[in-house]
Amino acid sequence: MTILSLGFILLAGLLAGKLIRKIKIPTVTAYLILGILIGPSALNLVSAGIINSSGLISNIVLSLIAFSIGQNFSLEVFRKIGRPVMWISILAALTPWFLVTVFLVILLKQPFYIALLFGAISSATDPAAPIMVVREYRAKGSFTDTLLGIVAIDDAWCLIIFALSFAVAKAVAAQTISNAVIFKVIGRSLFEIIGAFLLGGGLALILAFLSRFITTPADLLIYTLGFIFLNTGLALYLNFSVLLANMFMAAILVNVLKVSFKFFEALRTIDSPLYLLFFVLVGANLEIGLLTSLGLLTMVFIIVRSLGKISGAYLGGVLAQVPARMKKHMGWALLPQAGVSLGVALVAKAEFPQIGGVIFSTIVAATVFFEIIGPIWTKMSLKKAGEI
Repeated sequence: MTILSLGFILLAGLLAGKLIRKIKIPTVTAYLILGILIGPSALNLVSAGIINSSGLISNIVLSLIAFSIGQNFSLEVFRKIGRPVMWISILAALTPWFLVTVFLVILLKQPFYIALLFGAISSATDPAAPIMVVREYRAKGSFTDTLLGIVAIDDAWCLIIFALSFAVAKAVAAQTISNAVIFKVIGRSLFEIIGAFLLGGGLALILAFLSRFITTPADLLIYTLGFIFLNTGLALYLNFSVLLANMFMAAILVNVLKVSFKFFEALRTIDSPLYLLFFVLVGANLEIGLLTSLGLLTMVFIIVRSLGKISGAYLGGVLAQVPARMKKHMGWALLPQAGVSLGVALVAKAEFPQIGGVIFSTIVAATVFFEIIGPIWTKMSLKKAGEI
């Protein structure tokens, strides 16, 4: 049944993508809607085996996505877009963190530590959806390069923000605000980020050195996948960020090897069906019942996070002195939210059992909204920026 479900998902996803292009909507949205429809919460047309494999598939696809995003971090490209990427990414993460926290405390009377956790989770942007939209519409230009740079580095800011917020929330909840507790959590998070950099960077140097022995396209694909999976496996074993480890590996690679482009081109020959499978399974794992019971908390989270992303990106654009089209439209392109936000929401659920279920359910419901609507906004932003 698992193999049957796999074949059904691929063919149904291909058909859904073809049909939805007729109304000029990104195919990633079609995959997510298809996943919701055929998932356990609706028609239940996929086997339990394929659903249970979602974690493995997610790690593989997110690793490929992070590796492909890291290609944009060459020093040559970063000299051109480094300032906008840094300013916009930082403010597009900090602004929703601040606004969501404040609105939940003042408007909904939520305890400060709960609001702080929601604020931290709101800072994340899903890199998978924007990069899929960019590739589907072959977007090119400074706006596109800046967008890819922002979503690449956004996970680092989210991890740091969540580490700080988590430490404070845990201390406030226990009514024991201790410097030792805060520094321990912050130190652990910094260890994960630095560890991911050292792991990815080290493997990139080995990959580059040994690549002289790779001569055929088939060997190149096997070689590239082998290093990505090795990097991902070691990151999971060492509790480093899988996304950051693969992003760093690609970033180091493009700066030490002139022919690094061939590794990314090799991956493009096989990544389309994996992306399709990933987004359909994301949809299948979301509970459709949450769509009908979003509640005031989720509605406020969606609205204020959107406001924070859009206004934060605009402020970052002002400080970086970017063109008007980038200031106006970049925030809308950063609205998709999935992988990292769901991951840190799971951490909150495990560490705060009394309210963790509320946090996770709210984030899942918001993810349904942002992952269906977000890619459409990303496409509109790229179109208005004149880069499709």
